[in-house]
Amino acid sequence: MARLTAKELSSSPLSLEEAFDLFCKGICGYGPFWDHVQEYWKASLKCSETVLFLKYEDMKRETLFHVKSLAEFLGQPFSLEEGSKGVMQEIVELCSFESLSDLEVNKNGAADVSAKNNVFFRKGKVGDWKNYLTTQMTECLDQITKEKLGGLF
Repeated sequence: MARLTAKELSSSPLSLEEAFDLFCKGICGYGPFWDHVQEYWKASLKCSETVLFLKYEDMKRETLFHVKSLAEFLGQPFSLEEGSKGVMQEIVELCSFESLSDLEVNKNGAADVSAKNNVFFRKGKVGDWKNYLTTQMTECLDQITKEKLGGLF
């Protein structure tokens, strides 16, 4: 599928409907989303020591568990003392959506000329997409997801 350049993506703001249509066709700034998900999922199964596959919903549901797993994956497990002193909880708070979205660089900074960093932060809530996508869009995404990722995980 085609990749769009930063210039093409920034030439004029897209409506949600236009962006959704391009996304469904696999035309995104970084390539087709589903291809990336498939490749990383398969790599995580083949090379679990070098590829860690995390799902946002799982991380939100069991945050401390995933912080501990990530530390172990990186070869830096928490000690019993760190666990008892609440170090994992401190990390969760420092890395929370609220904390990160409140950083000056994420409110007013920009990684490139096409968009300010704050466009990457909405609410950080699981299921918030329901407030933006129509029933037709949801059905379309469900169908594409089944076709592209059916049975992967």
